[in-house]
Amino acid sequence: MTRRTRAREIALQVLYQTEQNPGLDHKEVQRFIERRLRGESAHCEFAHKLVSGVRDNQPRIDELISGVAENWRMDRMAAIDRNILRLGAFEILYSPEVPTKVAINEALELAKRYSTAQSSRFVNGILDRLPSAAAVAKVEVALAPIGPEPIEADKPINEG
Repeated sequence: MTRRTRAREIALQVLYQTEQNPGLDHKEVQRFIERRLRGESAHCEFAHKLVSGVRDNQPRIDELISGVAENWRMDRMAAIDRNILRLGAFEILYSPEVPTKVAINEALELAKRYSTAQSSRFVNGILDRLPSAAAVAKVEVALAPIGPEPIEADKPINEG
């Protein structure tokens, strides 16, 4: 197992742990990561980046996952699968240095190791559709009108 794979594994454990126990102290999380990765600064930093990246972008990540997860609400997904998806989605969407295939393969390995036999297929199906869903969302944002709505010609400007 590579050290980055190990850092992803630790990040998943932290995401799962903090979802189950939202009041977990930030310093305790830091100590957990550093102990598990034996203080290797580059790998600890990578794990911290993954955890904080998922947390900071979680509403958008969850929205995109929900959009491609047909017939599955986020709250109905197994907690471990939900966090594997968030981690993989973060890398796909916000880590351009990580190729999409690598992010998906790493998520599949986490699913095989930590979840059920069917989970890797579930995770693969969702993450495989995510890049195209994100591209569509970016186009929709780019095409959205900016500023106030245009004024209709037959409407008075000040009705007051």
